[in-house]
Amino acid sequence: MDNNRQDRKEEKMAAYNVKSMKADEFISHEEILETLAYAEENKHNVDLIRQIMAKAKPVRKGSETTCAGLTHREAAVLLACDIPEIVEEMYQLAEEIKLAFYGNRIVLFAPLYLSNYCVNGCLYCPYHMKNKNIPRKKLTQEEVKQEVIALQDMGHKRLAIEAGEHPTENPIEYILECIKTIYSIKHKNGAIRRVNVNIAATTVENYRKLKEAGIGTYILFQETYHRENYEYLHPTGPKSDYCYHTEAMDRAMTGGIDDVGLGVLYGLDNYMYEFVGQLMHAEHLEAVFGVGPHTISVPRVKPADDIDPNDFDNSLTDELFEKIIACIRIAVPYTGMIISTRESEEVRKKALSIGISQISGASRTSVGGYTETDRPHDTEQFDVSDQRSLDEVIHWLMDMGYIPSFCTACYREGRTGDRFMSLCKTGQIQNCCHPNALMTLSEFLSDYASEETRELGMKLIEKELETIPKENVRRVAREHIFDITHSDKRDFYF
Repeated sequence: MDNNRQDRKEEKMAAYNVKSMKADEFISHEEILETLAYAEENKHNVDLIRQIMAKAKPVRKGSETTCAGLTHREAAVLLACDIPEIVEEMYQLAEEIKLAFYGNRIVLFAPLYLSNYCVNGCLYCPYHMKNKNIPRKKLTQEEVKQEVIALQDMGHKRLAIEAGEHPTENPIEYILECIKTIYSIKHKNGAIRRVNVNIAATTVENYRKLKEAGIGTYILFQETYHRENYEYLHPTGPKSDYCYHTEAMDRAMTGGIDDVGLGVLYGLDNYMYEFVGQLMHAEHLEAVFGVGPHTISVPRVKPADDIDPNDFDNSLTDELFEKIIACIRIAVPYTGMIISTRESEEVRKKALSIGISQISGASRTSVGGYTETDRPHDTEQFDVSDQRSLDEVIHWLMDMGYIPSFCTACYREGRTGDRFMSLCKTGQIQNCCHPNALMTLSEFLSDYASEETRELGMKLIEKELETIPKENVRRVAREHIFDITHSDKRDFYF
């Protein structure tokens, strides 16, 4: 065995240390294997499972609600459990936790693809360098402007920008210029108030630049926490460095970004392994920086140009996928959870009730896709299952009793990181996020909604205003909503 392989083997055997800054120690392979064995051994241990679920249940003291959450080992036992009546109780518990901290609000956003140039060789992504089928494209600043106007004309206020990893086509200077352009565009009553960023792992210095540019959340999907499989799936390019990629969130938070978003691509490896690794990553951030991930995303491998999900033998049924969502919500109760238009309307409906708090709407996963009349497919990163318009998605949400929210106030008021989590943990979020959601919904209804959606929405707003706990907040929110619906005044928030 050569020295490099021996060193790598020793790294994989490193002792588990949640506070370590080394990827192989805070995502310990051995700890995951021991956790999986423990979960398998106890998946029918009803007494233990009941104890774990009791620990996770929301506790109300006066006006405050708190949740203990679960360790990765406790959560793994729940996910492994296949007793039907207990699984149903998990769904009920997940829904109770979700309502306790996020209520019936659902945040809306859209991805904006800036460039599909990429130097990586990822086997599951059509942007990989060897794919000669797709045309490569990078938006100019004028094209960014037109894409943003198209998104504003739908009613979007929050974007997540995406770009392939390419040192010369997509350098940090290009990303920063795009962010500046996006924030500068005010079209009619539209404005993008928050730009979240999903770009490749980078340096502390570059994360500082992103922070200074006023980004919201920095998002980076791990894809898989199984190092050996990670290295197989990423054979070439900068992303092939497992440790550099896995330690990116530490560098981002060191660079001042206190809202970060985790995600694995379910279907690439064993779902139990990924689930445990993801929770261990969340525990690591909490232990080192005092605040866990702001969001956790749950994408699944989907068809795309040059990509067949059947090439990966770890695909999940919808039922298993929903169980994972519920168990994540139970384990990390305060974290926002995101599901994209990769998933169908039916799957997203179930996911909303058991944990999801953010969804994308009317997404196009191609570079320059929003300005095209017909949805382009030649540069899509993945197939979009839910292809409804934003108005249709908003109507659908309200029809189910949810409040679609375009709120970005917490970012602009500095309620990020541990400040946001403090609000969420004490339940005080209801006095700012709830009225903010209603005010941003009234903006959408006034400026962009169909007549049918507007009528349904105004009835919902009137009903939901009465649920705001503080009388003064309720009164002010009502006044602002009147101003929004009877004038061009916009962007009120608490």
